[in-house]
Amino acid sequence: MSLIDSPSYQWIATPRALDDACAQMATADVIALDTEFFREKTFYPLPALFQFAAGGMTWLVDPLAIDCTPACRALLQSDALKLIHACSEDLEVFQRWAGVLPAPLMDTQVAQGFLSDTPGMGYQKLVEHWLGETLPKEETRSDWLKRPLSRAQCDYAALDVICLLEVWKRQGEALEKSGRMRWALAQCRALVEQAGRGADQDAKWFTRQRQLWRLAPRQIEAYRLMTTWREGEIRRRDLPRNWLVSDKVLFAVADAMPKNRFELAAIEEVKPSLVKKEGDTLLALVQTARERDAEALPRVWPDPARPPFKPLFKALKKTVSDRAAALGMAPEMLLRRRDIEAIAMQALAGETPVLPDGWRGECLNESLTRTLEEAS
Repeated sequence: MSLIDSPSYQWIATPRALDDACAQMATADVIALDTEFFREKTFYPLPALFQFAAGGMTWLVDPLAIDCTPACRALLQSDALKLIHACSEDLEVFQRWAGVLPAPLMDTQVAQGFLSDTPGMGYQKLVEHWLGETLPKEETRSDWLKRPLSRAQCDYAALDVICLLEVWKRQGEALEKSGRMRWALAQCRALVEQAGRGADQDAKWFTRQRQLWRLAPRQIEAYRLMTTWREGEIRRRDLPRNWLVSDKVLFAVADAMPKNRFELAAIEEVKPSLVKKEGDTLLALVQTARERDAEALPRVWPDPARPPFKPLFKALKKTVSDRAAALGMAPEMLLRRRDIEAIAMQALAGETPVLPDGWRGECLNESLTRTLEEAS
């Protein structure tokens, strides 16, 4: 019989039932996890369902009926390896519901990136690749907050963790055989650490802007201050980022550096409602940037389309691509574009480039150093 035919599971809607399930999972070496959630009108995801599987058993936990119990919280941080596919949003949901992050963790999407040149493989394709099974897709975008859930929804949710365990058996063997298990575990530890930082990353949000090179240092500082403020506010108000103010609008404000509400309102991207609600705050942040000492301002960012940045970036990118090809991995598993850009910018600014550490450093740093030396 196919793995996906008539999956069995238990519905958990009381604290006692959740604790009993956790007791059954307590001796497991590996626990598969997944979540269903809703996220349209809030910054934080609204938990709608938690799926657990271990030792041939599967549980669907209803967070609309029960809160996380101490036993479940302890299980999430037990020594058992926790499996999640494409974990970033799931980690947010667990943090919101349980107050802790599942660890130790293995993200099966990350694991696949170490085994092939397809680092972003979706769950359905992953199951088909390793198990030869075709999962149903009909419930992908269904309403997970409604109660009761349909049988089709429950089956779909259960298969997300049932198949995950079977996939991991094969992935784990392949990682051990290739000698890359250590790399995958280290990468997943970093994902958990990053998810736990939260607000600590607000001040770095501005570096995601690919057009910073268009701004002068004082404008960059204004943009940094405004994005840092915005990131804190969307958490406090529990709003989607663009419902408060988008990166595009904040960039336009930083570019214009308005001195008063009239100048702020004259910016094409700025709506009257933003001026009314947040205008004074934005103007105060711009003024702070205007008064900042010159030596405390960010450096000028090089134009990525012109020398000397472009040839150095291309040389570093080729170094990463060549190394990735030799390892049979996608280049972005070794180093993302923004990380390559950062190394190039640091080198051009006369700073010591911050090269990758851990397994990435083992794979790349000798080649990256040689490329930087040849370009100097």
